[in-house]
Amino acid sequence: MNADSTPIPTETQAQPATIAPAPVAVDDEIDIDLFAKIKLRTATIESVEAVPKSKKLYCIQLDVGELGKRQIVSGIAQHYTPEQLVGRQIVIVANLKPAKLMGVESRGMLLAASTEGDGTLALLAPDKEIAAGSRVR
Repeated sequence: MNADSTPIPTETQAQPATIAPAPVAVDDEIDIDLFAKIKLRTATIESVEAVPKSKKLYCIQLDVGELGKRQIVSGIAQHYTPEQLVGRQIVIVANLKPAKLMGVESRGMLLAASTEGDGTLALLAPDKEIAAGSRVR
């Protein structure tokens, strides 16, 4: 006991159990069969150009290995310069239906992580050099 008569915990006294946080609910969960339909591949960025009349969009030319050359349009212009992107390897969704953004066709989507608060963006990429078009599992 200490001066105010409160017991001092000792090693022999049981400590309260640590309670694991409750799992966070995930909206729109998918099953493994649906996930297996998403074709993630590595790609090497060959060139990057700003999309005319857009402050956010780049038109990006990619080498996707056996899948050939590919063009995607991505809203990352406020986060990266073209010089920071050319030559980098990234991960893309290779089997996304083509779409037009600001009149420019996009045949895929690059993957990036972003924070909600300040909007920081980080491209997802292999941690070492790997052949363009490699399957991501």
